[in-house]
Amino acid sequence: MLKVSRIIRKLCSTPAPFTTSPIILPAAKSPKCFTRIAECPKSSISSVSSVLSYHLKNQKLDETRAYFDKIPFPDVYLCTKMIVGYVEKYRLGDALKLFDQMPVRDTVMWNSMIKGCLDCGDLDMGWRLFNEMPERNVISWTTMINGLLQFGRIEAAECFFREMPMRDIAAWNAMIYGYFGNGRVEDAMKLFDEMPVRNVISWTSMISGLDQHRRSNEALYIFSQMVAFGVQATSSTFTCVITACANVFAVSFGVQIHGLIVKLGYVRDAYVAASFITFYANCKQMDDSRKFFNEKSHMNVVVLTALLTGYGSNGKHEDALEIFTDMLKMGVLPNQSSFSSALNSCCCLEALEQGKAVHALGNKLGLETDVFVGNSLIVLYSKCGNINDGVAIFKKISKKNIVSWNSIIVGCAQHGFGMWALSFFNRMIRAGVEPDDITFTGLLSASSHSGMLNKGRRLFDYFFQQKPIKPKLEHYACLVDILGRSGELKEAEELINKMPMEPKLSIWLALLSGCRMHSNIEVAERAAKRILDLDPYCSAAYILLSNLYAFDGRWTDVARTRANMKNIGILKQPGISWVNLKGSRHSFLSGDKSHPLSEKIYRKLDWLGEKLKEFGYVPDQRFALHDVENEQKEAILSYHSERLAIGFGLISSVEGSSITVMKNLRVCGDCHSAIKIIAKIVGREIVVRDSGRFHHFRDGFCSCRDYW
Repeated sequence: MLKVSRIIRKLCSTPAPFTTSPIILPAAKSPKCFTRIAECPKSSISSVSSVLSYHLKNQKLDETRAYFDKIPFPDVYLCTKMIVGYVEKYRLGDALKLFDQMPVRDTVMWNSMIKGCLDCGDLDMGWRLFNEMPERNVISWTTMINGLLQFGRIEAAECFFREMPMRDIAAWNAMIYGYFGNGRVEDAMKLFDEMPVRNVISWTSMISGLDQHRRSNEALYIFSQMVAFGVQATSSTFTCVITACANVFAVSFGVQIHGLIVKLGYVRDAYVAASFITFYANCKQMDDSRKFFNEKSHMNVVVLTALLTGYGSNGKHEDALEIFTDMLKMGVLPNQSSFSSALNSCCCLEALEQGKAVHALGNKLGLETDVFVGNSLIVLYSKCGNINDGVAIFKKISKKNIVSWNSIIVGCAQHGFGMWALSFFNRMIRAGVEPDDITFTGLLSASSHSGMLNKGRRLFDYFFQQKPIKPKLEHYACLVDILGRSGELKEAEELINKMPMEPKLSIWLALLSGCRMHSNIEVAERAAKRILDLDPYCSAAYILLSNLYAFDGRWTDVARTRANMKNIGILKQPGISWVNLKGSRHSFLSGDKSHPLSEKIYRKLDWLGEKLKEFGYVPDQRFALHDVENEQKEAILSYHSERLAIGFGLISSVEGSSITVMKNLRVCGDCHSAIKIIAKIVGREIVVRDSGRFHHFRDGFCSCRDYW
């Protein structure tokens, strides 16, 4: 995995693959020659048009206009070309000004100007021009219908459609596409049935629309009908059909389509190939996905990104990053999707250094403010312990979407920064972004990790009463967690009994976890009974109850609980802590001596043990959770997995740098107290992510304020 970083660093140290250097033009197309053509009255329309096209293609609008102004008598065709050039660059004002100056306007110019207004977001101006148009054709009507549907004006679009003097098939297709785009699936299906004539676009729109609205089986049925009617599918049709197969895991149907596209010769199409790679990946057949890729040898960004994403979605993140590296070696420029998938794989591997290298390359390619890349970066930095970097990335995103806001709110919640999460939520509302289920969960989680009982209650009531979001099971679990952590166990039980849905495991586990925090064995036993009624093999219930008994010194109950676990074959998950360093993961169990640097690690921990005593630290032997002598308990606590990981981090990293430790279980309470002092002793920030949240230890304090 290290070579990913090396290749990216090499790329970042060389000039970007694109350049702003001046283009050397052939003599026949030098700027002086352009001027002579413009000034020559005998210049042909095609020569002048080619010059305009050249400037527009190279995005030199002002130079194009200067050249255009030198043409003595520009015709309607040239004027239209100039107008289209303006609107493609969203310079609607310049386009309208030129349009108004034209003494002669044909239908094509009117249609181009109307479409330009709609594309630039000015529906009112487009509508006004349509009304002023002296003579309309079917394209004029269809353009307005498309624009109205684009702005969600369904009723107005329907009115235009009904009033059309003559409807061509494009108008029908536009309505179907618009209905699907605005969630009116039944209306789209009804209109499709009413169509007097259908073409391949009509059928493809139906297949795509149904699939996008999670009705993929119906989409495949429509394709079967299309084949029965003898309509020849296009590459776009096959792309939609394959995507539908992937979404419902229709392996047999997909394999048949594979054979058909090979026979018809569409297998060389990049989008069809990418869809097949995704299809096999979604169906958990990565070997077939890779085989398809190798056989067709598609070396472009679309296909390579599909393979990269497929590996990531199947948990093969090292392979995914290998594909990303191959893209760079082959000189294929990654796009936003490529970067997002690569960053997601870095995140899942907790490979922060590799993620930073991918980030640096994205910046070099001008993707620093891209919303899709930015969202992936927020998640990467948040999950790898760098919430401050996540916030910095969020601020740089130029056009934030709901995923951006949710990512930063959830990130703040994971780190226990509840007030930050609420601040971002307030900004989100002011920005006019409507919150969703994930926002709700993130805010409740933030309240839970920050001990904000009253704010959590108010947030739940706010969403329940003010927002069109129906609280789901996970929202109730969050509120039970908030109440349980705050010691309001009676209120939590009452809430569970009043829930509008049947409480599941997550609800009772949240209550049981709250009982552990407040040593309430009576409520804990009731919660554990309900959990085991639902799932007799739930290891979490046995372990939480056993730990609660052990913490209270009830060793007979501990032995009984552990015996029950053994009798039904439940094994306790061992606590594992790990540190990612220079592309490698170093893992530790409690009392582990298997690491090559164990001798140095234990020596470092023994030195820290002496220093801890100097700072007044006394081990809390209740967290040993074993019925042994006190000296043994102290030894057990001293070499818990999180301490071994910290010891490794201290001897293996640069003096003064922060250390990030991950743990699969909740951090031990005694270790939590010790790590606060260790951070002060060594003068470093120590970040520990346990099963619930992040802890930032610095100068003798933890960001959780001992509430976790």
